[in-house]
Amino acid sequence: MKNSLLVFGTKNFNNSLNEIKEYLNFSLIFYDKNTYSELLFPKINSLLVDSEICNDINVLSSINKIKNKPILLLKRNDTNSINKLAFDFTINLPLSLFEFSYSIENLISVKKFNSNSSIKIKEYLVDKNERKLKKNNLSIAITEREIQLIELLFNEKKPQSKNAILKKVWKYVEDTDTHTIETHIYRLRKKILNKFKDENFITNSKVGYTI
Repeated sequence: MKNSLLVFGTKNFNNSLNEIKEYLNFSLIFYDKNTYSELLFPKINSLLVDSEICNDINVLSSINKIKNKPILLLKRNDTNSINKLAFDFTINLPLSLFEFSYSIENLISVKKFNSNSSIKIKEYLVDKNERKLKKNNLSIAITEREIQLIELLFNEKKPQSKNAILKKVWKYVEDTDTHTIETHIYRLRKKILNKFKDENFITNSKVGYTI
């Protein structure tokens, strides 16, 4: 399936892209303030922003509403530095058609890989490749099960009971009970406390555990 990019550009810039879109390995959706809708958000993989439109307040407002999508800035050589928006990647023009298409595809792939291999939680980073929980220059080794547990507690919007964790993480593995879960959480919290001096990374209440 092709990646879909939401393009924020000047009229001339959009017209230029429109003329070459059939040669690109991704699809383009052009921003239109009259038809812009949050229904677009799940359909797009990235934002493609023309540097010449970055000072448009309406454009900036629209971009800031879209969360967790990489932002690619197409910067003209004669454009002043851009400070009003945080970009994941910058592509300097001019480029050949092949270079342009390849650069964007490559940057989106890098962003997807990084998103899938790490999770940002508060001031921490869960590195799933290295199996480590990191904060500043400190880190601790964590198991695959601990990664699954952290992901569950982080992704769920409400506290998780021991039975819910048993079902979602342990999948009711034979000989596993809620005491096993309590032991895993206790050990993980102890590692975090010893290394990071943090007693509140995982909290619990009468209804369950949460991050």
